Amino acid sequence: MSNVSLFNPSKVPAFARNNVLSETALALTGGGSGASAGKRISIKGGVFRLMDNGKEVAAIEDRHLDVIIVKAAPKVGRQYYSGAYDKDAAASAPDCSSNDGERPDPSAKNKQSETCLSCPQNQAGSGIGNSRACRYQQRLAVVLANDMEGSVMQMVLPATSIFGKAEGDKHPLQSFARYLAAQNPPINPEQIVTRMKFDTKSESPKLHFAPTRWLTDDEYDIIKDQADSDDAKKAVVMGAAQTDGAAAAPLAIAGKRPVVQKETDVAQEETDEQEADPPARVAKLPKKTKPAPAPVVEEDEEDTAPEPEVRKAAPKASAVPAAKASLADIVSDWDDE
Repeated sequence: MSNVSLFNPSKVPAFARNNVLSETALALTGGGSGASAGKRISIKGGVFRLMDNGKEVAAIEDRHLDVIIVKAAPKVGRQYYSGAYDKDAAASAPDCSSNDGERPDPSAKNKQSETCLSCPQNQAGSGIGNSRACRYQQRLAVVLANDMEGSVMQMVLPATSIFGKAEGDKHPLQSFARYLAAQNPPINPEQIVTRMKFDTKSESPKLHFAPTRWLTDDEYDIIKDQADSDDAKKAVVMGAAQTDGAAAAPLAIAGKRPVVQKETDVAQEETDEQEADPPARVAKLPKKTKPAPAPVVEEDEEDTAPEPEVRKAAPKASAVPAAKASLADIVSDWDDE
């Protein structure tokens, strides 16, 4: 079915006949205003991978995936890593990040500038070649088209999948959203099944988006509930590192952490003092022997320990097990864990 016939006004469902652009549509067209935690879809290596707290639970061999976009971050965000990219490293929090693409988040562990516009990492040439070291990203909350009542999952898309012009019916995300918005009446992404497909000509993972079909009335009711869920709200504000459970950056507080003695240690010392025999020990000491100096209290290990090294990611799971009949079966088992 062609896109033209799909959006023929005579075939518009009742729930979409008086459409106005939704928050999701506005966010994806670039006109927005200011997950299940741990569950997301990664496109690392040009493969759709189902992730749960940083661990891959399934890899999808197909070059496309049908989903419903239930929610989107209001604005395109940014993130900056000072270190070199390591494809085998576990997820870690970026040095600096911004949910709205305008100012660094308060939680940024190494803020680079007061505003994103003036940031040196946002200048051409700060990255490899003439690129910018600080990268754009769009956070989505999606559900699988064959498991609409299943887990709401996060997707974090790179700039190559967000911006650009359409090539025939192959749209990057914002172009796709504008295409839907231009229909009469306008179409919201959460009202249709969207097919995400890898661009096989791109060296880095890059997705194209295309409409597949309208949702039914019953399916649309499910999606509206999913969009209002806490999982969907978390998916569009949390970074991948937070979703994967990466440790947060320690608070930078002046001075040293006080050494707090545990109650069990105090109790043990009292017991030792009761069991000791002070007169006998004093009698054995030479007259001119000075008492031993008081023990030196060592610094808290948390103050002196080096920064944790980035650990290697757990071995990747193989493709979807042959015993599973469908992706919905995998997600169903996944939810039961």
